[in-house]
Amino acid sequence: MTSVNFANDLKELLTGQNVHVQLSVPQLVEAATSRKEAVLTREGAVKAETGKYTGRSPKDKYMVEEESSKNKVDWGNVNRPISSEVFEKLYAKVINHLKDKDALYVFKGFAGADHESRVPIQTINEYAWHNLFAHQLFIRPSAEELQTHEAEFTVVYAPTFQADPEVDGTASETFIIVSMEQGIILIGGTEYAGEMKKSIFSIMNYLLPEKGILPMHCSANVGPEGDVTLFFGLSGTGKTTLSADGNRKLIGDDEHGWSDNGVFNIEGGCYAKTINLSRENEPQIYDAIRFGSVLENVVVDSETRIPDYNDGSLTENTRAAYPMQAIDNIVDPSVAGHPKTIVFLTADAFGVLPPISKLTKEQAMYHFLSGYTSKLAGTERGITSPEATFSTCFGSPFLPLHATVYAEMLGKKIDEHGVQVFLVNTGWTGGVYGVGSRMKLSYTRTMVRAAMKGELNTIPTEKEAIFGFEIPTEVPGVPSEVLNPRHAWADKAAYDKKANELAQEFQENFKKFGTVAPEISVQGGPTQK
Repeated sequence: MTSVNFANDLKELLTGQNVHVQLSVPQLVEAATSRKEAVLTREGAVKAETGKYTGRSPKDKYMVEEESSKNKVDWGNVNRPISSEVFEKLYAKVINHLKDKDALYVFKGFAGADHESRVPIQTINEYAWHNLFAHQLFIRPSAEELQTHEAEFTVVYAPTFQADPEVDGTASETFIIVSMEQGIILIGGTEYAGEMKKSIFSIMNYLLPEKGILPMHCSANVGPEGDVTLFFGLSGTGKTTLSADGNRKLIGDDEHGWSDNGVFNIEGGCYAKTINLSRENEPQIYDAIRFGSVLENVVVDSETRIPDYNDGSLTENTRAAYPMQAIDNIVDPSVAGHPKTIVFLTADAFGVLPPISKLTKEQAMYHFLSGYTSKLAGTERGITSPEATFSTCFGSPFLPLHATVYAEMLGKKIDEHGVQVFLVNTGWTGGVYGVGSRMKLSYTRTMVRAAMKGELNTIPTEKEAIFGFEIPTEVPGVPSEVLNPRHAWADKAAYDKKANELAQEFQENFKKFGTVAPEISVQGGPTQK
């Protein structure tokens, strides 16, 4: 029997005179600036710095090993187990730490725009700007919904509390611990607000499959005819750019669920990268950063208060958080029908993947499990030439269950709804990075729009020899010579060699799935000459 009464401890904490519940955006802005947690930019955004940690701390993230979850969770480097005893002791320390604070801020809201499956959540924050972040990122309740709101999951966030690894059983002073049974997410030792967003996404990745809903790390938009498209892709592949289409409405830019009713956004806001942001290239994001938005680690001029989005001196991972309603062309509420098209985006720096190809269901499952793109030389310390990188289901850090659970759900839904799946390479053509050239964005947009309109469904295809892709022989508005990557290389033997090398990288990565997905590997994976 647990020695900690979680419900009573939370209730006691939240009845203190220092607790501020559901403050408005202006109130939170005032609190954050008056307490010197943050400053205002010229446009009225709140700018805060997160100190030592300017990104997630994956090695400090844990799940409590509990009776109900221990045989379901895919334990390992992503889902690190921690005992109930360690969690309880740390939780009690954090609660005592927060009781002594002169102010606490509580946000009550929801994860999931679908009313049938949404999860009531709340955040308890030591910092006002963290609470403002939660207010902008999660779904805000109506006054009527607030009256009956009972949180199923509570984020307890104490950035100024640091764990003692030798005493508390953690790897460092930082911890992000999820208890599914207690409905608690305990965060301490880091000021990076994105830990809240991704922890909530992780619990949704645990809960939704039990309801027959596929959680997805993707963006989604919908056309005038109600046709929905999903965009999966890792950083640098063009997901945000391609899903922002003036002729289509944005459902959401990062996290979605796919239920028997259709697609819905899990969030109520956007958490966009801002490094090198400009109005010319990304007008929707640029114009959304205004009063009430939150900027993380963006350098701001101390006198003019103008942000310098090109300055990455604090971190390359500069971010902006703002509500969906800050964007004009959206679906509100963020729900739509079943997808007609799925686009997997990759930026292949080896120049061997086609700019667009049609996938079978098995290939879709294979490439969903693979989650491939490439890192470029200079993007990370020690990388001197392009490297293949894989992130399972395009979101491996956030998957509590075994990856094949999500892949099998995807395959089933592709069958049920007759979805067309395309792999789109926004990377290099005509040679590897440094030799070839990057695929023109105008060509990629044209190909993606043709796929969404169904124009590629009747165009003849040719089969690529190594990966087995079906490549359209023509796309209106795109030169035919760029469609087959082998044709774009002057040295065909060099292309074959590089394509086989990449195929080997895929096959080596897929070995981690062992015998659980042999059919997917055989039917959906590459072969070699």
